[in-house]
Amino acid sequence: MLLSGRRKLRGWGGVAGMAAACALAVSATALPLHDRADTAAGRDTPLRTQNKQLSATDTSCGQHPEASLTPSTASGPAVARIRKAGKLVVGVDQNSYRWGYRDAASTDIVGFDIDLVKAIAKDILGNENAVQYKTVPTSKRFEAIRKHQVDMVVRTVTINCQRITEEKVAFSTAYFQAGQQLLVPIKGSTIKDFNDTLNGKKVCTAKTSTGEAKLEEQPHGSHIVLVDNQLDCLVLLQLGEVDAVFTDNALAAGQAAQDPAVHLVGKPATTEYYGVAMNSGDTDLVRRVNHVLENYRSGGTNSQWEQAYRTWLKAVLPGIDGPPAPLYKNG
Repeated sequence: MLLSGRRKLRGWGGVAGMAAACALAVSATALPLHDRADTAAGRDTPLRTQNKQLSATDTSCGQHPEASLTPSTASGPAVARIRKAGKLVVGVDQNSYRWGYRDAASTDIVGFDIDLVKAIAKDILGNENAVQYKTVPTSKRFEAIRKHQVDMVVRTVTINCQRITEEKVAFSTAYFQAGQQLLVPIKGSTIKDFNDTLNGKKVCTAKTSTGEAKLEEQPHGSHIVLVDNQLDCLVLLQLGEVDAVFTDNALAAGQAAQDPAVHLVGKPATTEYYGVAMNSGDTDLVRRVNHVLENYRSGGTNSQWEQAYRTWLKAVLPGIDGPPAPLYKNG
């Protein structure tokens, strides 16, 4: 991580900014997985979610990677393993304000993703607090799943074919829709969109992220800067080490809320769905999480999903009319 005493943080004022910088410095030297979590975050950028049943005429990965296994409450080896341990071990993000971060007042890990984790723990173990949180860097998420260091990862993970076929992870049905977008300083930036205004610019994104894949596919003349954790990009932007951050607009909106000196520009360059990521062999757990999500979405404006959205995201991501409709594979 690049932290220079000769450069000033742009737009990061007072104690809050210093605390975030210190937290980032600590996370850079920590083990890839350690217990519990921290902060980062959103500007007024409408993001609407299609709330309709998707066509299931082709549920192959290439057409619909967000298609998952049908819900079930049946217990199998993975659910039995979790119950025997008496806790759900979950990989989370410690740096995503509104999604998964440590509340400064209570020191508890809170956020939209964390509310979903609690619902899963309550369904499987009867106790929403029977959770061991492990902070997982973006670049280590799938390794942690494959090695069974965690039962699942819930940290704004985009569902795509590469992760299903190459990383060998399985996903729940989608619980949120987002897209890759550019975050830039309000003052002095000539970047207008994901186009040739990026030519010659340094653009930061996280390793193994969908942002990296999109930039590699269409760099538009930019110089790509890779980091382990997405929040590191915001620090580099504030230090003037990069010209833009390319990340999920759902996360970037939170960062813009935290730092009024930056904002989102242009339109989302991708359409992406977040899912709960699990080991591909834990099919019973995938089905159980999908059962939880069915209940989590149900109830209209009184659903647990809607309550979590109003609590954590509505202020920074207005205009969302509900969760994505689930899509299931045949069988």
